[in-house]
Amino acid sequence: MLVLTRRVHERIVLPGSRSPPDSWGCLTVLRGRATKKGGAHFLARVENLLSRHPIQDGRPSQNQSVDQPRIEAAVREILLAVGEDPDREGLRDTPVRVARMYAELFSGLHADPRELLSKSFTQKYDEVVIVKDIDFNSMCEHHLLPFMGKAHIGYLPKGRIVGLSKLARVVEVLSHRPQVQERMTEQLADLLMEETGARGVGVVLEATHTCMTIRGVRKAESVCTTSAMRGSFRDNASTRNEFLSLLSGGAR
Repeated sequence: MLVLTRRVHERIVLPGSRSPPDSWGCLTVLRGRATKKGGAHFLARVENLLSRHPIQDGRPSQNQSVDQPRIEAAVREILLAVGEDPDREGLRDTPVRVARMYAELFSGLHADPRELLSKSFTQKYDEVVIVKDIDFNSMCEHHLLPFMGKAHIGYLPKGRIVGLSKLARVVEVLSHRPQVQERMTEQLADLLMEETGARGVGVVLEATHTCMTIRGVRKAESVCTTSAMRGSFRDNASTRNEFLSLLSGGAR
């Protein structure tokens, strides 16, 4: 019996396929159908890619830059599709402006947040470090509409600390990508845990999503809150409660 796995977008050509090597294929992998010559090798390559897309792990995109001319052409087509005249005065330069905007909004695709955390400082400090109210703006990958809010980050050092501004810069990199808030929250927590060697990490994001405030259900006052706890923040209730208490203003 064949078991259907998930689809993968990758620049790989199925053995025997006529698709050119540089075309993007949406391949459906069927376990067990690896009997033809080269099939088993191909299946192994694809299954190696199925674990997680590099962007989901916080790593930069393999594409080197944003293709602005391609965006310009696409925006022109959108304007035509909705019944507008892309050549009229007010819209003539809109494709160029939108392309520049997307290059800015998605600049995090081409930056590696790990590099921001590569430098740390030896410091004997074994209490919670918290940076609250880090403003961020991101783009929901489902509708390509903005969501914006604040990030709150705490970590429990293990002999080394990182510059506070680096935490804000990591938020900037991860937010300037097509995102979902849930994934961004976990990416922040995992990166800090892995790169700083901290004993624990806690991340809370609060954001308003325009995909549900200006369209669809149109609930303008809604706020989404997500959290991710790692290490002692997950395992030790008192550490977690201290973090959450300080976020709510308990130390003021």
